[in-house]
Amino acid sequence: MKSKTELLDRYGKNPEERILLSRALDKLSLAQNHNIPASTSFLSPSEQAAIADILPHCGHPRHIFWGGHGQAERKVCFFLPDWQDEDGILDGTDDTLAAIETTFPTDATLSHRDMLGSLMGLGLTREKLGDLFLDSGTCQLILLRETLPIVLSQWNSAGRWTLQLREIPLSLLHPKPPQVKIIRDTVATLRLDSVLACGFSTSRAKASDLISAGRVSVNHRECVKADRLVTQGDVLSCRGLGKCVVKEVLGQSKKGRIMLLLERYI
Repeated sequence: MKSKTELLDRYGKNPEERILLSRALDKLSLAQNHNIPASTSFLSPSEQAAIADILPHCGHPRHIFWGGHGQAERKVCFFLPDWQDEDGILDGTDDTLAAIETTFPTDATLSHRDMLGSLMGLGLTREKLGDLFLDSGTCQLILLRETLPIVLSQWNSAGRWTLQLREIPLSLLHPKPPQVKIIRDTVATLRLDSVLACGFSTSRAKASDLISAGRVSVNHRECVKADRLVTQGDVLSCRGLGKCVVKEVLGQSKKGRIMLLLERYI
């Protein structure tokens, strides 16, 4: 197994990522050396991918990424001691995560930015907060339980609107399914630039420019190789355009082109 320094030198692409990986490795060491549960703060998809990259070089430790519900985008990495299984984490009895629900007038014009901005105004950082679901008159938020007392006692408004808060069990979360556009198309090749152009309705030349500019990620990791081959299940993200998923590679058409089924998030 590689040393911590070797892992950071190889996989830490920038100072911020080195700090992220160093903290995750410290949590892993805590779980392994003391046989106790340890976990990170909330991680973005790209941060999750960065940590997942190094774990095979750490002896494939027992771990799980979990954000409070099955479709969570922001997740915590839990490192499991010998005696712990995943069930306690998945059913919420682990007590690392908590959830709250706020209510406000249904005519309030509040956005995700308004909600997060008011939370940041309490001195909270994004790593303490998970997914946020906003609906007419209600907002549900997943957060680290250590943050719960601050939020319950101090988060009383967003914008000019007063909030009414209560803690809820994770089982009462009701995230909306993502809105997607189904795209059926064909490409000459499964090169990244070709599939990206298909998914975001742009030219292959424009897609290639976006890739070389460092704006494109495959499975939440930056990719600057336009000729990289994508496969079924890959998640393609482009800053400024959004995200699409290669749901199915359907084989060849009669004209010898590759048929694709994509989902673009809207």
